[in-house]
Amino acid sequence: MTSRGEPTSPTQPDAATHVSPRRYLTRDIPGIGGVIRQRPEDFLVEEIPLYDPCGEGEHIYMLVEKREMSTLQLVQIVAAHFGVRRDAVGYAGLKDKHAITRQVISVHVPGKKPEDFPSFTHPKLGVVWTDLHANKLRRGHLRGNRFSIRVRGVQATAALPADRVLRSLQTHGVPNRLGEQRFGYYQNNHLIGRAILLGDWRGALDELLGPKPGVKDASSAARAAYALGHFEEALRLTSPSNRAETVALSHLAGGRAPEQAMRAIDRAAVEFFLNGFQSAVFNALLDERLERGELATLTPGDVAFKHDNHAMFAVDESTAAAADTTDRLRSLSISPTGAMWGPAMMRASGRVDEAEIAALARAGVTLDQLQSSVAVQRGLVEGTRRAFRVPVIDPEVEGGVDEHGSYVRCAFELPRGAFATVVLREIMKPRGDELAREVEGAD
Repeated sequence: MTSRGEPTSPTQPDAATHVSPRRYLTRDIPGIGGVIRQRPEDFLVEEIPLYDPCGEGEHIYMLVEKREMSTLQLVQIVAAHFGVRRDAVGYAGLKDKHAITRQVISVHVPGKKPEDFPSFTHPKLGVVWTDLHANKLRRGHLRGNRFSIRVRGVQATAALPADRVLRSLQTHGVPNRLGEQRFGYYQNNHLIGRAILLGDWRGALDELLGPKPGVKDASSAARAAYALGHFEEALRLTSPSNRAETVALSHLAGGRAPEQAMRAIDRAAVEFFLNGFQSAVFNALLDERLERGELATLTPGDVAFKHDNHAMFAVDESTAAAADTTDRLRSLSISPTGAMWGPAMMRASGRVDEAEIAALARAGVTLDQLQSSVAVQRGLVEGTRRAFRVPVIDPEVEGGVDEHGSYVRCAFELPRGAFATVVLREIMKPRGDELAREVEGAD
């Protein structure tokens, strides 16, 4: 990642998370409104694995069905059951908390087999199958996810416009926005991540632990105590399930400095905050692309993404103008990409690169600051490029009525890393942050 004409200092940071789209791709089709996640059974997710376990090896693979539980909570429970460290448990992706989800996890237990352990029982978890494999399951080791989601508070006839939206997205692709879940309950993960990148440890703690204006909830008393410097009281008032908060507060209560308190937080949580910052910058670039009507176009300087094998290639003037490029864009074989800033990221060039540097600066971090941070915090921020759109595969829509009232059920498959809530936004077109509030607490 080399410096090429970046600003010398950030502009006033953009506080917006770019959670709510500024423009819908299907804006000509009316939204159906409604609500989601009224009950876990209304939101079903199943992983589509990238490969099957081979039947031998040091890792136990399990297909687990979980109910109203985050993936990180699942990891903690599984690690305790098998008596291993949490980093011995592998998973391919984070799954929604307020849902019923099926996902594969791996547990590193050298020399042991599933029958060497007691039966796994938990009121919110069930094991569908177990097997063995030679390698740990790692992030991204899945083909995609299949969703089946019921939208409530609508008439069954709303299935007609919902189907029109899904068919349009199947043809043109869906904007590949990072969803509300990536920004956390308070929609501020990106702000914590930015503070970590800048080495602003007190600012990171204030975002993580401080009061939230206009919000009164179960953590308000603890946050007020933190603001007064009463760290022991804040720790006593904080739920043990809020692991990052309790770890930071316990170190502050013990007289540790802000940097020590933040560095004591679990690495996975820190990576999640940093990814929130990357996501906010990417979403801003996606908003700009949508406003220019360039979601399905390539210009010189772009980096294109090949959907069949996830390879990328630089786009020059001849490539951008080629008839073959137009055909491949139309068929969703390739798409433009945006920056998820980090040292491993392939840089765009020309005006595209300048726009990505400017978006980073608007988020409050210069390229020099980012490079200095990742040099110190090696491995925490890798960086990549993300396609601006992804296909919606095998969509199904039906209207119906059950004991809870009428609904519209929308089912579809998305590639790994894409968010079902982004598709639901196009279908429902909620006002403001209504959908964001409905998915609070998801992974």
